[in-house]
Amino acid sequence: MPDLQKSRWLGPQPYPIPKECQRPCCLRKVPDWPQVKMPEPKPATKKPAAKAKDAPQKPGPEKEAAPAPPSEPPPEDQSPAAEEPAGIFLKKPDTVSIEAGKDVVITAKVNGKELPGKPVIKWFKGKWLELGSKSGTRFVFKESHDQQSNVRAMRPAGQAWGGGGQQKWEGWRAFTKKLDPAYQVDKGNKIKLVVEISDPDLPLKWYKNGQEIKPSSKYVFENVGKKRILTINKCTLADDAAYEVAVKDEKCFTELFVKEPPVLIVTPLEDQQVFVGDRVEMMVEVSEEGAQLMWMKDGVEMTKEDSYKAHYRFKKDGKKHLLIFTEVTLEDTGRYMVMTNGGQCEAELIVEEKQLEVLQDIADLTVKASEQAVFTCEVSDEKVTGKWYKNGVEVRPSKRVSIIHKGRFHKLVIDDVRPEDEGDYTFVPDGFALTLSAKLNFLEIKIDYVPKQEPPKIHLDCSGKTSENSIIVVAGNKLRLDVAITGEPPPTVTWLKGDQVFSSTEGRVRLEQRPDSSCFVIEGAERADEAKYTIKVTNPVGEDTASIFVKVVDVPDPPEAVRITSVGEDWAILVWEPPKYDGGQPLTGYLLERKKKGSSRWMKLNFEVFTETTYESAKMIEGILYEMRVFAVNAIGVSQPSMNTKPFMPIAPTSEPLHLTVEDVTDTTTTLKWRPPDRIGAGGIDGYLVEYCLEGSEDWVAANTEPVERCGFTVKGLPTGARILFRVVGVNIAGRSEPATHVQPVTIREIAQQPKIRLPRHLRQTYVLRVGEPLNLLIPFQGKPRPQVVWTKGGAPLDTSRVHIRTSDIDTVFFVRQAARSDSGEYELSVQIENMKDTATIRIQVVEKAGSPENVMVKDVWGSNALVEWQPPKDNGNSEVTGYFVQKADKKTMEWFTVYEHNRPTRCTVSELIIGNEYYFRVFSENICGLSDSPGVSKNTAKILKTGITFKPLEFQAHDFRSAPKFLTPLLDRVVVAGYSAALFCAVRGYPKPKVVWMKNNVEIHEDPKFIMTNQQGILTLNIRRPSPFDGGTYSCLAVNELGEALAECKLEVRVPQ
Repeated sequence: MPDLQKSRWLGPQPYPIPKECQRPCCLRKVPDWPQVKMPEPKPATKKPAAKAKDAPQKPGPEKEAAPAPPSEPPPEDQSPAAEEPAGIFLKKPDTVSIEAGKDVVITAKVNGKELPGKPVIKWFKGKWLELGSKSGTRFVFKESHDQQSNVRAMRPAGQAWGGGGQQKWEGWRAFTKKLDPAYQVDKGNKIKLVVEISDPDLPLKWYKNGQEIKPSSKYVFENVGKKRILTINKCTLADDAAYEVAVKDEKCFTELFVKEPPVLIVTPLEDQQVFVGDRVEMMVEVSEEGAQLMWMKDGVEMTKEDSYKAHYRFKKDGKKHLLIFTEVTLEDTGRYMVMTNGGQCEAELIVEEKQLEVLQDIADLTVKASEQAVFTCEVSDEKVTGKWYKNGVEVRPSKRVSIIHKGRFHKLVIDDVRPEDEGDYTFVPDGFALTLSAKLNFLEIKIDYVPKQEPPKIHLDCSGKTSENSIIVVAGNKLRLDVAITGEPPPTVTWLKGDQVFSSTEGRVRLEQRPDSSCFVIEGAERADEAKYTIKVTNPVGEDTASIFVKVVDVPDPPEAVRITSVGEDWAILVWEPPKYDGGQPLTGYLLERKKKGSSRWMKLNFEVFTETTYESAKMIEGILYEMRVFAVNAIGVSQPSMNTKPFMPIAPTSEPLHLTVEDVTDTTTTLKWRPPDRIGAGGIDGYLVEYCLEGSEDWVAANTEPVERCGFTVKGLPTGARILFRVVGVNIAGRSEPATHVQPVTIREIAQQPKIRLPRHLRQTYVLRVGEPLNLLIPFQGKPRPQVVWTKGGAPLDTSRVHIRTSDIDTVFFVRQAARSDSGEYELSVQIENMKDTATIRIQVVEKAGSPENVMVKDVWGSNALVEWQPPKDNGNSEVTGYFVQKADKKTMEWFTVYEHNRPTRCTVSELIIGNEYYFRVFSENICGLSDSPGVSKNTAKILKTGITFKPLEFQAHDFRSAPKFLTPLLDRVVVAGYSAALFCAVRGYPKPKVVWMKNNVEIHEDPKFIMTNQQGILTLNIRRPSPFDGGTYSCLAVNELGEALAECKLEVRVPQ
């Protein structure tokens, strides 16, 4: 199977090692591979190597030998000893030649003076194979130490089996046990890679093909003492790789080989013998799903690339693998082989040409004139086509000649045979060297003509009839009555519709005459075509008649008088009349549809026919306009829709009004109050109707004929002393709501009530308002019967020319259009019923702004201060003066400035007056209405005199703010993406304001629309619109004024996105 192992279909394969090649480089590839068996060694005494506990406890060589070889063996021309420091070896191992099976001793000496302690000795065979206690009994290691010369001698002894011993001294190593050179694992199993390190605190990393391995469910890391274990679960072909473990700078390597299990053939290929054009499937079943196979034909591999040319394809179905030929050809004949890494199988495919077998040959025919000649043959293949020939000329189909191919039968049919049809007829199958021939003989017969006489006869067959000679036709369909007629000589045919003779041969209803029959045709039957039709035939021998009743049935007319009789919150009652014309068939029911007004989308309300003429439509939305229509249904079909109903809206009456209470009762009236209903709905509410009835009676009397909108009503004209029940109903477009009935009957009689004034809280103290404002006081009271209300002021009646009084049963209104100060005072209100009386006093104060203060004088001036005094105003505006507002003004400018606000005393001291100026003062009075309209101005002035004070100005020297330009924020190098706008920023300081110049590669940037330069308070910006790689370079900003200049530079790199 060498060729099979190289195939790309089978994946990695084991590496078989020939018996003649047992080099270590070959053995390293697969450590588990069986090695060459060596001769058994002679018995020898085994001495263990020097133990680490005998060595001094000093830092030095590793205490235990590492079991794994170095990760990188020395070159071919260099021994391990060559790596050690010079001067250690006094004697190196000598090259020895010995016969196989003989004993050999190799000696090496080391100068112990150069070593800090007892060394650890390792012997190696070749470049990397370590010899130790695990090497078997063939090797015996001895070591001696001369105390005087401090020389150590080492020698291994054993049977020779090729190679030479080499000694290597090792210093401190991170690994005390390294990885084996190679590992092998079966696919799907797990494997553990184990190393030992000298220090358990050392960090360790694992790598696969140079990539670090992270812990996961696939890779599991374990720490057991100094052991570090990598477990690889469920190994796949992807795990076949080189692995590496690193501790600091020290590494060791290994290779992992994943071995696939052999794929066995469970069901082999089978030989097949087929014909050209057949479908062929060659199937093989293997032991593993997803296994890779190689198909071969006559020793040549079959690939998917070639399948498009050769018209075959491969298919996998679990463990089954198929090779499929849709239409096999002769070129597909051959020997096919399937190969796996666990076996192979073969089968032969034989493709043969099809042989056409004649099952029935065509026979000679002898026919008479006007007869039919039929040539028939039968072949074994249904798919075979062929051609017919007459005297060597191909026969073409015509009105008399028909060529029929049905299954295995081929027919040539000749109607109305004529003398010229006589000849040799041949059938030739396509693709086959085969012909079938026969002869057609024409037989001519002469007959003497004898006239025949036969009475006429009508042969009538009414298909679809419901009674004798009755035919039903659906409106719109075509009716064709073919009436066969016999008789010699040929009879004359007459058709009658009712009593009228019908003879039209054109149009929708017509007659068609034929030699042996008469045809009555109605195209698109209509209701008017329904009648009794009579056919009458006559000849000299006799006559015959037949009647046919044609009944035209149709869909019914639409229902009539479709209307809505009542509506509710989400329902409506639909009523209609049956159609006048039922279409000639009994009605089976009705179909109903509904839509919203303005919409064109009708919704079906029933899918099964509805037999009644009243329907309740539910699940509608209140407040939406709807339309409905009805269809009539009979056995023929569905009628046209009826006229739409008038638009209607589902609306429900409101719920009953709430909290019906009796507010007042007199000898003849009752006042009721209530609250609106909880649910009003889309129909709104038009108002309320109040009804009453005597206790014990059920006759409710309407108290109001028109609905009242407010939630209260006084029922008048009630009999005194009667006990009456009251109820209220809400009314809207949908009708009356449920009534709200008062629980207890009400006795109609006056109820005496002591008079009581309910004075509002704001009138219990002095009521203050300004002059000119309206005075409107509403004071409620109670008392029954209606009390007498009297207003007075200071015991005198009111002036009705200024004061207007309006009194009702429950309150009184005091109104003055524009209040004046004369309206101030105390007003008395009395409410009296017979000898019962209640009074109240209302204090009204009408105020306005106070007058100006009087006699404003400057009483004294000292330093920069002045004393100002005045007298209160004569008119305080009918309100207490709450303070004074004092202002001063320089005589030169006469601009007034406020000195004091809300100053209560009638004097004040004005300070901080400017020396040398002369001042006037004015005072405003202030009360509840604000400052007075005019102030009181001082009659004299306050002059602030100079008293020898001189002003010495301070010496002042202006600061020089000028400075040379200096960049506070330099330009920074930037990398931008091509096509995206970029900006360069920096900040500069200097006075006078420096002139700024931007440069690119030391060339000034002038008015270029690609660049926008701005300077805001020393912050300089250079915007670059959609830079390209050509815009990259060195950008600099130069700031110059009369004191110097400053320069800032940066590099801009423009990168093109990849």
